[in-house]
Amino acid sequence: MHPLAPTLQHGIAELQLDISAEQQAKLLTYLDLLHKWNKVYNLTAIRDPKEMVSHHLLDSLAVLPHLWAGRWLDVGCGAGLPGVVLAIVRPDWSITLLDSNSKKTSFVQQAIIQLGLKNAHVHCARVEDFQPAQPFDGIISRAFTELGDFLRCSRHLLADNGHWAAMKGHAENELGNLPADCTIDKIHTLHVPTIDAARSLVIATPQTRI
Repeated sequence: MHPLAPTLQHGIAELQLDISAEQQAKLLTYLDLLHKWNKVYNLTAIRDPKEMVSHHLLDSLAVLPHLWAGRWLDVGCGAGLPGVVLAIVRPDWSITLLDSNSKKTSFVQQAIIQLGLKNAHVHCARVEDFQPAQPFDGIISRAFTELGDFLRCSRHLLADNGHWAAMKGHAENELGNLPADCTIDKIHTLHVPTIDAARSLVIATPQTRI
C-alpha cells in the first residue's frame, strides 16, 4: 500500500466523495510523478508529499460536487491541477489542460501518458491565443489570475450554455472588477481537510446578449 493512501482515503471520506480504489491509486501515482519531477522542474512550491495530498489532491477534489459533466478547460493548469485530478476521477468528462509554460505542459503530457488518461489533452499556449475546434461547457482555474481577468481572457472559449468555475481563497475580494456582461451565480464555500485557509469556488455565467 502507498504510504499516503490512508491520508488520501481519510480526506476523501471527509469530503463525502465516492472515488474508487483504482482512482485513488492513480491520484497517488500522479502525486509521485509530481514529487519526482518537482525536484528538477520546480513545478510547485510544496515539497512535502503529505502536504501535496491536502493542498493539491484534496483541494482539487473539493470542487467536484459543484461541477457538471461535459467538456472542460483548465486554464493556467500549471502542473495539472485541478485538470489531471478531474480527468482521473471523472473518466466520462473531456478535460483539456492549457498553460503557456512549456516546462509544465511537458510534465502534464508525461503524466497523462503514464496514467493512461484517454480523456485528457494538454496544450501549450496563452489563453488569449488558444483557438480550439469546439468551445467548452465549463472553464475552471486555480490560482491563475484575478477573477475579472480570468473571465475576460477566456470568454471566447466558453460555449453558449457554459459556465466558469474559479477556485479562489477569499473570492469576495475580487468581485469589484467583473466584466459588465458576466454574472456571479454562486460562491460555494469549500472545506478542504487539514487546510485552514479560506477556499471557495465562484460559478459565473455570461449574460445573454440580445
